[in-house]
Amino acid sequence: MRLTIITPLSVVIDEEIESLRAEDDSGSFGILPGHAPFLTALAISIVSWRQGARERYCALRGGALTVSADAVAITTREAVVGDDLSHLDRDVLARFVADADAERVEHVETLQLQLNAIRRMVSRLHHGGSPGAL
Repeated sequence: MRLTIITPLSVVIDEEIESLRAEDDSGSFGILPGHAPFLTALAISIVSWRQGARERYCALRGGALTVSADAVAITTREAVVGDDLSHLDRDVLARFVADADAERVEHVETLQLQLNAIRRMVSRLHHGGSPGAL
């Protein structure tokens, strides 16, 4: 079956494989040739696949996996291919998790700023303040 891993900037992998292991929020799963059509959201994780006796790895920053007609397509924000599983796990996944945590914090802070601005506007309108004076 054919595996493609695509980021917004490039096609990272496009090759024939024998099997694939990936992880979504429900846990780890495998894909073999002839698998039923399938769609899932991937967790920040390492996907692995076999080509003959060789196993290869790619750290993913989440994404979506689609299985259709002897093809597996993964779309992700960021992907790092490597043969050293411990490096991918220790360094790359740690960076992906830290980046995701930082994005969540920024998102929460942005929402808090927006809510505070809305509260101030509603308060001014409720108390008869002029719309231009904040």
